Amino acid sequence: MDPKNYQLSKSAANLKYTDLLPHNESAFPVSKEFLQKVVDILMDFIKETNDRNCKVLDFHHPDKMRKLLDLDVPDKGVELQQLIEDCAKTLKYQVRTGHPHFFNQLSCGLDLMSMAGEWLTATANTNMFTYEIAPVFILMETVVLHKMREIIGWNCGDSILAPGGSISNLYAFLAARHRMFPGYKEKGLHSIKGQLVMFTSDQCHYSVKSCASVGGLGTDNCVEVPSDKRGRMIASELERLVIERKSKGDIPFFVNCTSGTTVLGAFDPIEDIANICQKYKMWLHIDAAWGGGLLFSKKYRHPRLTGIERADSVTWNPHKLMGTLLQCSTIHFKEDGLLLSCNQMSADYLFMQDKLYDVQYDTGDKVIQCGRHNDIFKLWLQWRAKGTDGFEQHMDRLMELSEYMVKRIKEMSDKFHLIFEPEMVNVSFWYVPQRLRSMPHSSQKEKELGKICPILKGRMMESGTLMVGYQPDQDRPNFFRNIISSAAVRESDIDFLLAEMDRLGHDL
Repeated sequence: MDPKNYQLSKSAANLKYTDLLPHNESAFPVSKEFLQKVVDILMDFIKETNDRNCKVLDFHHPDKMRKLLDLDVPDKGVELQQLIEDCAKTLKYQVRTGHPHFFNQLSCGLDLMSMAGEWLTATANTNMFTYEIAPVFILMETVVLHKMREIIGWNCGDSILAPGGSISNLYAFLAARHRMFPGYKEKGLHSIKGQLVMFTSDQCHYSVKSCASVGGLGTDNCVEVPSDKRGRMIASELERLVIERKSKGDIPFFVNCTSGTTVLGAFDPIEDIANICQKYKMWLHIDAAWGGGLLFSKKYRHPRLTGIERADSVTWNPHKLMGTLLQCSTIHFKEDGLLLSCNQMSADYLFMQDKLYDVQYDTGDKVIQCGRHNDIFKLWLQWRAKGTDGFEQHMDRLMELSEYMVKRIKEMSDKFHLIFEPEMVNVSFWYVPQRLRSMPHSSQKEKELGKICPILKGRMMESGTLMVGYQPDQDRPNFFRNIISSAAVRESDIDFLLAEMDRLGHDL
């Protein structure tokens, strides 16, 4: 994408933003020309993103990247032509996260329907706190979130869209505490006679531990429950730790059950954990931010998500497995009215009760935010386009591609070492360079393979042809974690991935 390829007409190039709408009410023609040129840039980026002959990224180190870009914010505004070139240059150096060879993050792909929804959302530019300024979007949110609760297995409850899974998990924590200790909202810590304790697996997302910090428990009172070798919480260990903390006089009140861990894609045993929560009267939250999309699939929903309807709350991020554009995160509660009771502050300049319409559609008092971005339209439009059946086919296809990758890795066991059969689309493995292929597998070999990961990842980025993530965990040194969550990926892309890793890393 050469920024010089996008030229405005001579009459428009030297104009400034004050020559556009709304500053100049007769400026619709030049405003349209400017925006259409921006759209040309966007369309070229979309084309390159879907072109397997184009690179995933054009990598430069930060000091060099800073020199390539003019990032200064001037005292006097620049001309329209410069702004067009700024837009083109921005996308020229942006990672193409929708490229078929981008396997780096949980959120991959570029769904055109969801993207079109985001464009419209930006143009509407409204806040989601009251029906009076976002009537269509508020109703869309009501319908879509009700449908998601039905898919979970509830015919009741309440939901909200939140700015990411971390905040969704925080909403669950706050609601659980409020449900069990309603006096905390007004009286604070002194209303609870004892130390609250929460539990989560040692493989959970870090945001769960953050809830203990932000919510005033302290991270020492977020108890990490051991997981098995596949990353799933050991339910018997959960019960042991609950009993242990109760014996000290603490108050166990909240358990986070992860459905799709970030690294290994593991699913904690919901039914076993739900039984323990019921026995000790604890709130069961399921963090299905990553794995929630599999609820669509008759083939893959069970046994991974069996029992999810027993939860008190569920986090589910459409911007992950479902491919909705960032950001789009939902939090669902089985009990209706709890969000409002927990978070309501009754600001009389926003949430008057004597409005023209039914004020139950004013959602702003349910949340700890005031301003709330419109994240619903892109999901609604995508769902209208795909249908529920389309999402099921999408989930099944992603899982089948992951199974194909596992099969190919096993067929090339001299070059790749599969760590274990995945439950989800997270495929964990080591690449084995030539010098280590005759070495028997051992902990020492794993250390050597772990050293390979950052070097090989660096070569991927410098070549720009491929991106796959790596990380260590408590049982292993660095290993690669491949994610297949993009609708653009085909079997040939997985073959390319494995061949390209070998091309870049065989001599390490």
